[in-house]
Amino acid sequence: MARILVIDDQKDVRSVISIVLRVNRFEVVEAANAAEGLRAFEEGQFDAAIVDVFLDDAIGFDVIAKMRASVPDLPVIAVSGMVSLDMAPQVEELPHVACLKKPFRPSELIAAISAAQEAARPSRAADQRLAAV
Repeated sequence: MARILVIDDQKDVRSVISIVLRVNRFEVVEAANAAEGLRAFEEGQFDAAIVDVFLDDAIGFDVIAKMRASVPDLPVIAVSGMVSLDMAPQVEELPHVACLKKPFRPSELIAAISAAQEAARPSRAADQRLAAV
């Protein structure tokens, strides 16, 4: 069962995301802010992360960058209801981040997870090729 970290400061949004993920057989760890999310990330292993772009205590892209510093190929979905996420793919330090605009349908969330996992695969394949040399 894949384990996903959900970092969103809106309890209702976090709960809905978690319910959708659990129904789709994901294990979920919830965090209400950046500090809590980073602490959970450091203490556990995750197959993906869903991070709100605008948290009360941080910018989501900074949180993603910190997680990616220790796990460069972590599949990540950036979510926001406040702005267009068109700029996310242009953030050089954060390649392969899937973006999802709130509100979204459950099927869009699951598709975004698949897209994030697929985007992370080339990096993982390259690492495996280097390890074999």
